[in-house]
Amino acid sequence: MCGIVGIVSASPVNQQIYDSLSLLQHRGQDSTGIATAEGSIVHMRKARGQVREAYRTRDMRSLLGTMGLGHVRYTTRGSASSEEESQPFYVNAPYGIVLVHNGNLTNTRELTEELFHIDRRHLNTSSDTELLVNVLAHELQEAISGTDLDPDQVFTAIGRLHERVEGSYAAIALIAGHGLLAFRDPFGIRPLVLGRRSGGLLGDEWIVASESLVLEASGYEIVRDVAPGEAVFITTEGEMVARQCAAHPRLVPCSFEYVYLARPDSIMNGISVYEARLRLGERLADTIERHAPLGDIDVVMPIPDSSRPAALQVARKLGIEYREGFYKNRYVGRTFIMPGQEQRKRSVKQKLNAMSSEFRGKNVLIVDDSIVRGTTSREIVDMAREAGAHKVTFTSAAPPVRYPHVYGINMPTRRELIAAGRRIPEIAADLGADHLIYQEVEDMKAAIIEGSDVTDLEMSCFTGEYVTGTVTDDYLDWVERNQLS
Repeated sequence: MCGIVGIVSASPVNQQIYDSLSLLQHRGQDSTGIATAEGSIVHMRKARGQVREAYRTRDMRSLLGTMGLGHVRYTTRGSASSEEESQPFYVNAPYGIVLVHNGNLTNTRELTEELFHIDRRHLNTSSDTELLVNVLAHELQEAISGTDLDPDQVFTAIGRLHERVEGSYAAIALIAGHGLLAFRDPFGIRPLVLGRRSGGLLGDEWIVASESLVLEASGYEIVRDVAPGEAVFITTEGEMVARQCAAHPRLVPCSFEYVYLARPDSIMNGISVYEARLRLGERLADTIERHAPLGDIDVVMPIPDSSRPAALQVARKLGIEYREGFYKNRYVGRTFIMPGQEQRKRSVKQKLNAMSSEFRGKNVLIVDDSIVRGTTSREIVDMAREAGAHKVTFTSAAPPVRYPHVYGINMPTRRELIAAGRRIPEIAADLGADHLIYQEVEDMKAAIIEGSDVTDLEMSCFTGEYVTGTVTDDYLDWVERNQLS
């Protein structure tokens, strides 16, 4: 999971990209980068940390041009501490290409060998984004005929890229002196939204970003989502052309975007994230009613912020009082996307404080959006008991996470998942909860896609079924060995 944005504007884009990345900060806190194009000259700044920490006035002054892109990184591949692995990535031929990427490639071993032995390209990092930009550069070089670049050649290159690359990728590339390119994998696993606004006499201005809230906050009209397998090319003059470049595209967006990752005020693939979370609460309430002693529950409490819509609906449907028992320190990052188990554990109590007045002597039902490693959940149950709770029923708006996620979310090893190979009573005992209730898989799917044109979701971490069809046990073992080494 990362956040990406690309803009072609009638005015300088440096501040626009900075503001957009600030809105996408929830999607990545490890590092950030901005690249802009001033004619054929590319300017770039990359740094570790969050957006507000990374850029100074002198940096912004150096990011010249009316076309650019930006990235906030949440590490799923490579080192979180290495600035060299931060995005964007740049190759100087053909033309000069800068690329940002949200997702995770699953055939990196094969691509690395191909690039070195066949394409004769050198890699400097272990980042799959560097692989992606080199594949794009090679295929674009092969597609070029003549001295200039036209959209047909770009789309031919993307078609060949789809044939070579496996996994999830929403990507934006800046081709120096020519335009901005955005493309999405054939399953549309990671989100990408296209927007437009009038640039007056200078024509249309365009934006592509991970979430629609960026478009709305910046005054752009939401045009549509970039389709699975589609490529969109926007020239430096603001002319947009798009083409389907995949042989068999099929929309299967990531369910975890709606459960946790995206901001609630975003709309992705025609689905309101906020309304999806309300429906998750409705479905969860039905399951709670079947499995929990309701007469034994005094209050319903959310873990702020992403579980609040679900908790509100649980309380409303069950007719139980809704209370806010946890206060959130908004200056601590999202613990799920912090690198390392120890850092996550240290950050939980810095992030949340349980108010004793809301817990003392009560039987509480706590609603969280999901339970992944169990670190946060275990600490929360302990905090509730220390604050005076009599009984703790812990519930998850998502099903048990039993399998590794390989499409861009940092849960690649089975041993770190608290639900892997375990029954729910065992998990409840580990968390220290009196009762533990999970959302059902089919209920989650139905709640998210209800009222939309989406018919399927990427749910591999819940079901073990990998939508791309190319994820093998050997690959999962390899990922796990590399993660633990």
